[in-house]
Amino acid sequence: MWSGIILILAGLTIVVSALALGRIHPPRSLGLRGIENPDTAFAYDQISNWPMFSLLRHMVATRLARSKPAGTLADIGCGPGHLTILIAEQFGDLRVIGIDTAEEMVRAGSSKASSLGLEGRLEFRRGDVERLPLPDSSLDLAVSTLSLHHWSNPTSGLGEIYRVLGSGGRLLLFDLRRDSRRIFSWLLRFEQAIVVPRPLRLADEPLGSLLASYTPAELQDLLSRSRFKEWRIEGGVGWLFVWATKG
Repeated sequence: MWSGIILILAGLTIVVSALALGRIHPPRSLGLRGIENPDTAFAYDQISNWPMFSLLRHMVATRLARSKPAGTLADIGCGPGHLTILIAEQFGDLRVIGIDTAEEMVRAGSSKASSLGLEGRLEFRRGDVERLPLPDSSLDLAVSTLSLHHWSNPTSGLGEIYRVLGSGGRLLLFDLRRDSRRIFSWLLRFEQAIVVPRPLRLADEPLGSLLASYTPAELQDLLSRSRFKEWRIEGGVGWLFVWATKG
């Protein structure tokens, strides 16, 4: 009897694990273009302090450190500036520029930079990825995290980043992947329903961002149509990292 029960439980465990680790394949749907509403911007700033976002910033900074960054770096779609400030603090030889479409985010980042005394080599500017407020070949590095899925024309955005990078300049992209593991999707659904502040729930976040993101195959296609000729895609449970180089 007990052996039969154990076998049934083992079978159920395997089925549940397979479901949890299987990938979802929803159609892509567009989410927010930018966060202009003050309440939504404040809520986004709040959740940016959560451990999962701190872990994300650590993952990005670790990858940056491997490339021994120097010169000028732009954080494109920087939001309230948490990663931008971490980069400025961790890599003292870098000049850092945070760029975001939302004035609320630019103000939040500028305020943080001022309070930390980083104005000398860190600044925030309002700008769109399709019209970056930067001269040609003015960057050594560009970083963009959780922003790509918001771009209305990603081919144009990648072209602009290519324009402002100098020869040999590198782009580090991080974003969600729509074909995430089910357990990752379930976690986001739980957070949106129970945990995230109301202004973000009303904006359908973070699920809206997941459903607006790209699969590795779609991202491969976007990069193949860009001016970048060298890139590497690294996949995770619910996210993607991309290194691209201006040759």
